[in-house]
Amino acid sequence: MTALPPRSPFPPPPSAHVEPFVRVLGPDLAFDFLMRFGGAELYLSSTPKGRSEVEALIGSDKVAELAALGLPHRVPTAKPWLAAVMKSRGLSHAEIARRLHAADVTVRGWLSRGPKTDPRQASLF
Repeated sequence: MTALPPRSPFPPPPSAHVEPFVRVLGPDLAFDFLMRFGGAELYLSSTPKGRSEVEALIGSDKVAELAALGLPHRVPTAKPWLAAVMKSRGLSHAEIARRLHAADVTVRGWLSRGPKTDPRQASLF
């Protein structure tokens, strides 16, 4: 996957179903995690053994933290939030649409009604 431009100082606030991932992993690692595992059914072990793809990406401590939250087993796709993060990093609507396998019209819709980047809402970051 092509690297993203540097992040803006205030990434967009996550929606409620994405917030636990952002709180535990931070916005950059949550972005990578959701891009890789969004939509997948995952079992997150409270005692990871170092053998999973998830652990290779986020580390065993973070896997255990996410497991302790009792999240649903299916990772959210979080495409509107992912699109907002990509837009905050300067990607065009067309590039965002390609990366998220969505129509450019859909991306414009997400971004027009999605969370706005606001420094007062950046308490998680």
